[in-house]
Amino acid sequence: MAQTKVNKPSDVVERNLQLTEDIMRYLLNNPQVFNSLPDNFELVILPEDDPDIRLYNLSLLDEYGSEGKAIVFARIKSKPSRIAGSISPSLFVPIPFAEGVGAVDAQLPRVG
Repeated sequence: MAQTKVNKPSDVVERNLQLTEDIMRYLLNNPQVFNSLPDNFELVILPEDDPDIRLYNLSLLDEYGSEGKAIVFARIKSKPSRIAGSISPSLFVPIPFAEGVGAVDAQLPRVG
């Protein structure tokens, strides 16, 4: 499968730092979220309204991997309203597929 080269946005560092700050502030204000996250993970920020940064961050994951760590995807708006407490990212932790468990569709009822 051929991969398309993703261009690095000119201000990627500043934009990712702002998003990381927003996510960290959310996590510090909601420490119970840590109970649902793996102990040692790689955070991948996926801004919903900034496709350039979203694609670039995914390309970094593809290029460098997660060094054996679990991956947590954080979907967040890059331009949220700055009302206190309004930042609420969606966090996703992929579940690894276990070999030998069987096909996923085998668990679904047959229709027709």
